[in-house]
Amino acid sequence: MDLIARLRAGLPGEAVLTDPDVTGSYANDMASFCEAGTPAVVVLPRTVEQVQHVMRTASELRVPVVPQGARTGLSGAANASDGCIVLSLVKMDRIIEINPVDRIAVVEPGVVNAVLSRAVNEHGLYYPPDPSSWEECSIGGNIGTASGGLCCVKYGVTAEYVLGLDVVLADGRLLTTGRRTAKGVAGYDLTRLFVGSEGSLGIVVRAVLALKPEPPGQLALAAEFPSTAAACEAVCEIMARGHAPSLLELMDRTSIRAVNEMAQMGLPDSTEALLLAAFDTPEPAADLAAVAELCTAAGATEVVPAETAAESDLLLQARRLTLTALERVKSATMIDDVCVPRSRLAEMLDGTAAIAEKYGLTIGVCAHAGDGNTHPTVCFDAADPDESRRARESFDDIMALGLQLGGTITGEHGVGVLKKEWLARELGPVGLELQRGIKDVFDPLGILNPGKLF
Repeated sequence: MDLIARLRAGLPGEAVLTDPDVTGSYANDMASFCEAGTPAVVVLPRTVEQVQHVMRTASELRVPVVPQGARTGLSGAANASDGCIVLSLVKMDRIIEINPVDRIAVVEPGVVNAVLSRAVNEHGLYYPPDPSSWEECSIGGNIGTASGGLCCVKYGVTAEYVLGLDVVLADGRLLTTGRRTAKGVAGYDLTRLFVGSEGSLGIVVRAVLALKPEPPGQLALAAEFPSTAAACEAVCEIMARGHAPSLLELMDRTSIRAVNEMAQMGLPDSTEALLLAAFDTPEPAADLAAVAELCTAAGATEVVPAETAAESDLLLQARRLTLTALERVKSATMIDDVCVPRSRLAEMLDGTAAIAEKYGLTIGVCAHAGDGNTHPTVCFDAADPDESRRARESFDDIMALGLQLGGTITGEHGVGVLKKEWLARELGPVGLELQRGIKDVFDPLGILNPGKLF
């Protein structure tokens, strides 16, 4: 009760939620197999000063704080711990500034990705990071998990667009990092340190984001292949020849058949892999023609280039429907995001197919093929204990395969609760010790998102 009273002393009444039925709805994000505790209270601040008040109170009372955005994450990074303060930043949703000259936007963490994207488009500008949940996910959450998206192959991930941050530290102090300028190398790069830290080092309350000129509309092609190896060979050739597609996506046989069954897309049963490429260059048709030749040389059975934006959207529809289609296969899904070097992509897909057979499970894979980021999706019956066990074991085998191929356990979803054990394996003992030391500097009491990452 002392915690609630002290929080209310610096927050509006409607910003402090204590009804267990309401607070319980904030307990977890969208990840499977991740434990979640029962929060003591949920707070929804609207100002930086209110966030500072929450953190000072938490620090004085030694109460853990779990920061949250839109809770679209897939690793349990936003899951509550018992007795914590859930600090939801969704009400801090102002676009403070869009500056076409400096090509920056200044935003609060609760701004939805799609809202920002459309707002900067009105100025002829472009904010490239586009997670598949872009209509729901927030910029703060994107920064916390270092999100990616379909356009990463050409434009890169969230980290490359965060120029500066305002961060409320564990003790309530306000830290400003980075810059508004196009260049700047003063001191250690604390901005990059916060990107991907999953709320374990501080609470992002404002971000300066880099923008680009809005590119021309893109044109796409779809290429059908008789094997994943042939499709991955085409990917390697496209990248080796210096092409810069704005999108380069791959779907395996399981994903294709799931989409076919749901949406009657008409893709042949003989298609083992579907490669989707797009260009937003001044002459996209010429680029597509060059890529079509490479796909044919790699063994594509059919290549269909679009001539208009509408045709491009139709070709890309199968990729957009993949997760929805796989969710229909079983009652639950577990989505991985192992990233491997492009040159090992075929081994990753073939190895995942072997893991699916080993455990008797349906595992569909779609991939941001241009950057080697695969999304194996394990489909299972959550009510079947044995099938749930096999799903979790297959998930671990997939991550082990990714590390074996020289990859990483997460390309864009983050570590959270789900991959703590695997983070330790990837970092090694020296790396883990140093990262824990960094955490101790920023959060000596260990109250920021405890139980995540390490």
